[in-house]
Amino acid sequence: MVFEPVTLMAIVGAALFGLFVGAVPGLTATMATALLVPVTFFMPPIPAIAAMVTATAMAIFSGDIPGCLLRIPGTPASAAYTDEAYAMTRKGQAETALGAGLVFSAVGGLFGTVVLILAAPTLAEFALNFSSFEYFWLVLLGLTCAIFITADKPLKGLVTLLLGLLVACVGLGNPAGHPRFTLGNAELMGGIGMIPMMIGMFAISEVIRYVVDTSPPAELVVEKVGNVLKGQWQLAKRYPVQILRGSTLGTAVGALPGAGADIAAWMSYAMSKKFSKEPQKFGTGHVEGIVESGAANNSALAGAWIPALVFGIPGDSITAIVIGVLYMKNMNPGPTLFTTNPQNIYAVFLLFILANLVMVPLGLLCIKVAKRILQVPRNVLMPLILLFCLVGTFAINNSIFDVGIMLAAGVVAYVLEANRFPIAPAILGVVLGGMLEENFITSMIKSNGDLTAFFMRPIAAGLAVATLLVWFLPPLLRLLRGRRPIAA
Repeated sequence: MVFEPVTLMAIVGAALFGLFVGAVPGLTATMATALLVPVTFFMPPIPAIAAMVTATAMAIFSGDIPGCLLRIPGTPASAAYTDEAYAMTRKGQAETALGAGLVFSAVGGLFGTVVLILAAPTLAEFALNFSSFEYFWLVLLGLTCAIFITADKPLKGLVTLLLGLLVACVGLGNPAGHPRFTLGNAELMGGIGMIPMMIGMFAISEVIRYVVDTSPPAELVVEKVGNVLKGQWQLAKRYPVQILRGSTLGTAVGALPGAGADIAAWMSYAMSKKFSKEPQKFGTGHVEGIVESGAANNSALAGAWIPALVFGIPGDSITAIVIGVLYMKNMNPGPTLFTTNPQNIYAVFLLFILANLVMVPLGLLCIKVAKRILQVPRNVLMPLILLFCLVGTFAINNSIFDVGIMLAAGVVAYVLEANRFPIAPAILGVVLGGMLEENFITSMIKSNGDLTAFFMRPIAAGLAVATLLVWFLPPLLRLLRGRRPIAA
């Protein structure tokens, strides 16, 4: 399935596309995934997933290139160590910085894939014991984690989450089939299309941002990049603990709903500095932070697929888009996917391994032509992206209404991000809102309206306790800290 010509062509095509999108400042890995959705509509399931997996892995790595050469991160996941990489470039060490980003991204990606292969089937077996009570608490815990992890100010995260949940309510209400928030429009009876909304929030918002931005283009510091693999083996021998720590943290953070590669990279860079023997060198062009964060951001990609495949709960905004594609291809995520279509799951595992192996030779090629990519005029690129979004969104359902939703979502996302509201909780709210409501209603019908039934089953009770602790522990600790007497 993986080595069929159509799948291999999808991998190579998506890899080149992902490398290009990641290397152009401002075009994110999530945007690359969103732009691929209309294309995957015409593909068989495995090539479609292959395109998604490969493009995102490549885009996360190639975001390091403009960060290193221009001091503008290509993707948010590269922002954590952009200053470090640029400082190395100013010292004449651009090859080392780019090589570390490439090699340790591939290593981190392979580590995350191994964890995905080992953890997902075991979790799926465990998840077969889940009923609507467990799923209700699991979705609620996922939504709660998304607020606390992704936002510096949890209140802003809560606002965007509630906005996402409101969007999820649009359509025929569950279970009575009563129209909600449709404003008498028949097009809204089926709800707001998730794919047009995703494309709008991640691609159209970027086009608007470019139109509004008046800052001059950055200048390239390096004329020519030499051999980037030179000295990477010495770095691997010098920082084995950092590589393992970054990969482990990245996978763990990726598996948390709504976190994603950018959070993993920031946390990993901070941890690298905290435990380093030479913390004073950080910020002056020290490769240690790049090694650890580079491993973290790519391992987070595979980690995010664990809850997505097993429970249908996205680990990040990329897997939120992928879940929509999985449903479109009749590969409904959940524990039964592992029993009814095990060959598809093994194909996904193989695709992850292949994507991370292909990253090294194609990444080298991308670094070599980086100067050309970075000189592509944005005023040519952005109208092409807009055209691609319009055509792709229309093609999904042949609906002008979907195009309107996409444009409206783009404007909303731009306004939210301009005011520092995180987008990830909103996406999670849209994806999980229906699932939350469905499991709540089903549980209430089963228990005849008895709320105590949500705490009766052992796994449900455990998840309930975990969710309530996340809710009430921080304010309780703050209250206790406030009451503690100050020492004289």
